[in-house]
Amino acid sequence: MAESIPDAVIRTAAFEHVRSLRDAHGELTSSHLADGFQFRGERIPLVNPQRGIFKPQRMANLLSIRTVVPGKGRKIWYDDQTEAHKQIFASEEVVNYAFMGTDPNAADNRWLREAFENRTPIIYFLGTAPGRYEAILPTFVVGWSASALQAKLAFGLQDQSELIAPETAIERRYALREVKQRLHQSSFRDALIAAYGGRCALSGLPAPDLLDAAHIIADKDELMGQPVIPNGLALSKLHHAAFDTHLIGIDPDYRIRVSERLLSLKDGPQLEALKQLNGGAIVLPNRKRDYPDRDRLDRRFSAFKAAN
Repeated sequence: MAESIPDAVIRTAAFEHVRSLRDAHGELTSSHLADGFQFRGERIPLVNPQRGIFKPQRMANLLSIRTVVPGKGRKIWYDDQTEAHKQIFASEEVVNYAFMGTDPNAADNRWLREAFENRTPIIYFLGTAPGRYEAILPTFVVGWSASALQAKLAFGLQDQSELIAPETAIERRYALREVKQRLHQSSFRDALIAAYGGRCALSGLPAPDLLDAAHIIADKDELMGQPVIPNGLALSKLHHAAFDTHLIGIDPDYRIRVSERLLSLKDGPQLEALKQLNGGAIVLPNRKRDYPDRDRLDRRFSAFKAAN
């Protein structure tokens, strides 16, 4: 017979594992979720691949919920899957999560109700692209309606060590804004990497997992800083850092300019590879409508020239 272990101990281990994955990778993949986590020599699943509401056998209470972005031709399980992002951005404090099926007394939906009654902290794996997820934790079920066939969710602060439900409207609004920012960035990244065919715009490196979404105009600029593909570049972390620090610039004709500061340095093959980009052209997206906006590039290139 398996050792009886309090839910809280297993839950803490699950949260620590997911946070470490998120710190290392940002978005999580289906493989990350399928691997589960090791707990005292035993593998504990994080999700059920066939359902969105999950309680491991070793636990008495709900551990995670999930919405997916289905691949082309794949089945959509719940009504809210195609609406999840839209209603998160439209909400101010709480968001809706659809029941599994139409029976509020089905096991999955009872787990949601019990999480509501017990204020249980859970993990929300929110789909951002087919096979990719933003892990939102802690998440709390703060409402449950048999007639509406849905629960209401509120989010805790993402980096707090204690798994405490938000007590006030101000706390819920602040935490939801944090989720919106993360979702903006992950959606922006996925769209950019798809537009650039998974390649770095400067080096052509075909490694999607190593690419960042670099803004041409920073998102704090309300006029031109929107997270849209023409305001972005898919860049490896090294090239992103060089672009952000004005060691590398891109002119409105999509030509790469390397700063004199960088050209004058001599320090190994990696630096030489950066220097050899000077005068070359960036890798452009497959669709012309996704090309970097020339006005934004012109403004950013002016900042590059001023810094050099």
